[in-house]
Amino acid sequence: MEEADEKMREIIFRKNIGIFIVIGFLISTVFVIVLPERVKAGSYDGEDLALAILANQSTLVSSSYTDYDQSGHRQAAVLSSLGIMSPTDGPTFALFSTGIAGEVPVTTNEENPGDERGSWFKNKHGYPRDRATLIMTLQVPAYMHYIYYDVQFFSAEYPEWVDTAYNDKLTITVNSPSKGISEYIFDINSGYFVLDSNGIPGTGFDIFAQSGNPEEVDWVDTTPRTPGADAGASDLVPIGGVIHPVSPHEQITVTIDIHDTGDNILDSAAFIDNLEFSGYAKTEIVARKTAQDLNGDDLECNDTIKYTVTISNTETADQHNNPGNEFEDFIPDNTTYVIGSITATSGTACYNEVGNKITWNGEVLAESSVSLTFEVIVNSSLGNGALISNQGAVYWDSNENGINDKTELTDDPHVDDGIDQDGDGNTNDDDPTDLYVVVFEPPPTVTEDFSDDVAGGKATQSYLGRDWFETSNGTVGSIFEVVSGYHHLTDNSFKTKLRYHSSSLYWNYSLSELESDIKWWEICFKCGNASEEYNLYLDFKNGADSDIAKIKFEYVHMGTESPTDWVLELYYLNPANGWNRLCSDFSGGYLYNSWYKLRIEKNDFGHMVYSLNRTGIGMVDFKTGNQLSAFSDLTSVKWSSINIPIVCPMFFWDDHRIGLINE
Repeated sequence: MEEADEKMREIIFRKNIGIFIVIGFLISTVFVIVLPERVKAGSYDGEDLALAILANQSTLVSSSYTDYDQSGHRQAAVLSSLGIMSPTDGPTFALFSTGIAGEVPVTTNEENPGDERGSWFKNKHGYPRDRATLIMTLQVPAYMHYIYYDVQFFSAEYPEWVDTAYNDKLTITVNSPSKGISEYIFDINSGYFVLDSNGIPGTGFDIFAQSGNPEEVDWVDTTPRTPGADAGASDLVPIGGVIHPVSPHEQITVTIDIHDTGDNILDSAAFIDNLEFSGYAKTEIVARKTAQDLNGDDLECNDTIKYTVTISNTETADQHNNPGNEFEDFIPDNTTYVIGSITATSGTACYNEVGNKITWNGEVLAESSVSLTFEVIVNSSLGNGALISNQGAVYWDSNENGINDKTELTDDPHVDDGIDQDGDGNTNDDDPTDLYVVVFEPPPTVTEDFSDDVAGGKATQSYLGRDWFETSNGTVGSIFEVVSGYHHLTDNSFKTKLRYHSSSLYWNYSLSELESDIKWWEICFKCGNASEEYNLYLDFKNGADSDIAKIKFEYVHMGTESPTDWVLELYYLNPANGWNRLCSDFSGGYLYNSWYKLRIEKNDFGHMVYSLNRTGIGMVDFKTGNQLSAFSDLTSVKWSSINIPIVCPMFFWDDHRIGLINE
């Protein structure tokens, strides 16, 4: 209680940011203390959490979970990914939190800017401290003598509350009938923190003090700043071995507990996965390596890549600074080292210009990590898909004789290439960090065949992740959507059945995303030849909403047996002489119930060319007219009608293609 009072007084009187939590007040020399209200903890069997964590689910005998969330069990979650977090075994992992597990960002979710206080479950006086606990009873298989698990600890208490009483803790306890109780603790004061907010994007803990100074409780947002990182994390490391001894065939209890200490206003979280049994002690040194394109989006020539290497000692004996380098990493092909960019949290890191490599020398204390970073620039004039592959090597002493006799390759924790490079029988601990350069080369054509769109909704299309086409949604009284029951060459088509209404419908184009101008526009369509009086307009628009070209489908009356005596004609607008009919010299100039292909193209003389083909017959008309506005500035096609027929004709559109020329 007194520790919490101390932090509240620091926050209120030193920072004055208005956290309205009344803990107590001082009158003369007397403290008036308000007794805490009782908070009822929620509980259930927690089997989903246990199964997400266990590498061998058959070892689970029973489980139970408890937290202080009265509206569910939101202090723990089973996830398949979250930012940089990915499962290290199987498809899922478990995340435990003193707030809401998986909340992004891990704040009160106030409108930006917000304060960094995470969601908490408490009465107004802050008691009891937020806590989440999973207890598992496990059956130890034959020949197994140790437990291992992968863990990563995150906290918004870092960095300002390190070495204070506000020391949130993750405690993992193993109770073995034969070996006794063993315990492993991650907390704010452990010194394991090697990552700050910049190195943990997407986790919810990538929050930054708006002032650039994370001291005390701050106003924060998710805009990266250096300085200003207002949370941190340990590396993702395997823990266990001699720390947690067990015996074959016995039942043991594993307790995973995370809780606030000193207060409950800032959140911490723990990633747990891949809890497994082993009959032997594992490698003490684990090295992981990740890469970040500092320019964002696709990796392109002249972008800057930041590499982060974490070397972790997971055992109880120190790894000393022995003769020779403890770490070497050659600068990857197709890149150039950024002079002066190397950093290390301890030891000595250097760039060897002669060998074009990074070297590091130093010790890795027991149960701790060292983090190195360096940057490279992608070389110019690389082709599309050029590989930038990088893998370092840690040289370490396995038998404490002062000689580095073993090698551990760095591993990209987000990849398993299926190749065992270090010969240890595993493929998921030695993956090189690979990046591919994307050099965008505009295509000569792009196609929207609607095959990847969902029937009943609008259509969208992209090329290499660049969105270039999107339709609007249909409105009441109209059909303007993707359908699956009828199509031309591929699954799905686009169906229109439009009557007059107050708002028009659109096909929208973003051809600038393709770094190209349009050369021709093409569509396949099919329509019936029975209707009432009806017309359908397609107006090709530019960014200023001016007309580039206009197409009109019109049903005309040819007899007395309505509606079967109505036939369809197709027109284009020529600014010189008005509406001109296509197909005027073939089959009476009318369109029949068949698939047609309409193409609009600008020729070398700046004129618009309209061509019409019919399936099974070929070209049925070819006409030339003048442009209304520049064809290259196409941004949309506006669909409309001025009729409200009872029997409204349906049109099916498919295999839409656009020809392109580079800007």
